[in-house]
Amino acid sequence: MRIEQLEYVAAVTTHGSLRRASEALHISQPALSEAVTKLERELGLTLLDRRRSGSRISREGLDLLQHMTEVLESVDRLRQAAGDQAVRARELRIGTVNTASSTLLAPALRDLRERHGHGGVEVVNAQQAEIHQGLAEGTLDLGLVNVLPGDDVPSTLVAGELVHGQPVACLRTDHPLAALEELSVDHLRAEPFVGMRPGYVMHRFAHRLFDGRPPATTYSTDGAEMGKAMVAEGLGITVLPDFSISADPLVGAGVITTRPIRGDTTTVSLLMLRRRVEHVPAPLRDLQVALLRHAGGYRGAATGAGSGVATGDAESTLGRTAHDEARSVPDSALVSSNLVDMV
Repeated sequence: MRIEQLEYVAAVTTHGSLRRASEALHISQPALSEAVTKLERELGLTLLDRRRSGSRISREGLDLLQHMTEVLESVDRLRQAAGDQAVRARELRIGTVNTASSTLLAPALRDLRERHGHGGVEVVNAQQAEIHQGLAEGTLDLGLVNVLPGDDVPSTLVAGELVHGQPVACLRTDHPLAALEELSVDHLRAEPFVGMRPGYVMHRFAHRLFDGRPPATTYSTDGAEMGKAMVAEGLGITVLPDFSISADPLVGAGVITTRPIRGDTTTVSLLMLRRRVEHVPAPLRDLQVALLRHAGGYRGAATGAGSGVATGDAESTLGRTAHDEARSVPDSALVSSNLVDMV
């Protein structure tokens, strides 16, 4: 067994195919495939499920992925101790539904760069089901998703709440309805509506809100950012979590604004998710702590009576061991009783 064989498996898991992994590692695809095949023969199991659409780590491989990652991290520490400047920097992959990403994720990534100074990060915009799948298969390290009350988180994932709030109507500041203090469902139904595509939490919320009687004119898009841009262009009104709008530059510029939805008390939470593992790599752990810290500072920008953030001194638990999963989210940030410490 060679270290590079483990690196090859990790690369295929990250990139989703032998071709993309070989390009990232700057080796030929046949050489990479042969190395992985030899490792599979040595271990007596199949590490990769090879399909025409790409290669994914197998169930047996997933069971060993954490051990392989720990070996590679140990090798990195050894190289660092020996003064090797060519330390393998594993890329972090983050899946996000986009909402509040610019407010929380961007500054957290800046903190990560200042703390570690090396390594890559890839941010992938995806729907919730795709993020769950990516975390389960090991192609994503961290996920940011929205949930409504009653939504389940897979038992294989650990979840912590970053922010929570309420759905609000988002409209142009010069829209006639902006003169009202709150909007009714009938107000929304009578206007052109910018909704999210199926697969997004706010699509489900809008379906419930309109009770099967949607507005006559509708647009569908991916993610909050495009929805707000379409509202700014005067195409209609949208409904989004208040925390995804309050600090938006379009609000600061006086282009768009929000109004509560009369009679609606629904809450929406932004969660960060990761696989349940015994050891959390230092960059991932530090990114989670940075997200919690910026979520705590987000309270002042949040709007709406039901808005809030998960609070607590994230830095105070730096001394926790891997058995405690490195650091803990405050009790108020836990999504349900079957979820353990997030960081």
